[in-house]
Amino acid sequence: MKIHKGDTVQVMVGKDRGKNGKVLNVDTAESRVLVDGLNMVKKHMRPKKQGEKGEIVSLPRPLNASKVMLVCPSCKEPVRVGFQIDATAKRRICRSCKAII
Repeated sequence: MKIHKGDTVQVMVGKDRGKNGKVLNVDTAESRVLVDGLNMVKKHMRPKKQGEKGEIVSLPRPLNASKVMLVCPSCKEPVRVGFQIDATAKRRICRSCKAII
């Protein structure tokens, strides 16, 4: 997958279109990414102990990886990702500015 944990991504479709966030988790089997502070949903939590109140909490839900684009650290724009194969490693590069990500 071209998106890794810790990358900054921009959402391209949906209610959070145009917003940036940091990737918290990547699920390669289902091709989903969890982005910090984006795709938030409200969940009703029941009280766990006697006398406690129930509450409504906001949690981030995973997005499909095809709905986000990686933000290049050097040109600060959402870009497509390419690969450059050296003798020692396979590296991700920005398709527009050719910088190593």
